[in-house]
Amino acid sequence: MFLEKIKNGLNQNQPLFIGEETAMRSAVLIPLVQVNNEWHILFEVRSLTMRHQPGDISFPGGKIDPTDATPLDAAVRETHEELGIDPSAIHVLGQMSAFIPTSSFVIYPFIATIDNHHTYNLNKAEVEKVFTVPVQWLLNHQPYKHMVPVQAQPSHDFPYDKIANGDQYQWKSHAMEEWFYEYKQYTIWGLTARILKHFIDTIK
Repeated sequence: MFLEKIKNGLNQNQPLFIGEETAMRSAVLIPLVQVNNEWHILFEVRSLTMRHQPGDISFPGGKIDPTDATPLDAAVRETHEELGIDPSAIHVLGQMSAFIPTSSFVIYPFIATIDNHHTYNLNKAEVEKVFTVPVQWLLNHQPYKHMVPVQAQPSHDFPYDKIANGDQYQWKSHAMEEWFYEYKQYTIWGLTARILKHFIDTIK
């Protein structure tokens, strides 16, 4: 009976990773648009008045709200709110693997085409401007990489007396990849570049 209960529990829908239910969850859209009969990816330049990451380049998207039934709903809603694009003009092609920068943060990326993207109405509180990059250019240009060392720094009240070796415990460090795409006057980096690179590698 006990083992059956375990098996039944394991057969239920499992979260993507342990802690997904309490993580900060966001969804983004990788928008494919046609420019002069060529497929481009549309990017946003975040408003210069935003408190977090002003001027950075990103995909449309944001935090998943309790009113969003699915991550895809959040991606479409945010695209509509940021670019003023009618949801009926957004045609979803599929979903990529989730990006989990940390155990407390997850991003669900979706790929979609957008009709008549020139008719957008930017929400200036969030979006300074938009620009596009040809997919073919991205396929032909390898981004460059920098490694950023990351070291754990426990707070002053960390209970060292509860763990082996106490305050002599050897915390492991690791290096984080940061990718950079340089296109005209724009630099695409950070989470956006990581997701973009995975998408380009997928379609190569």
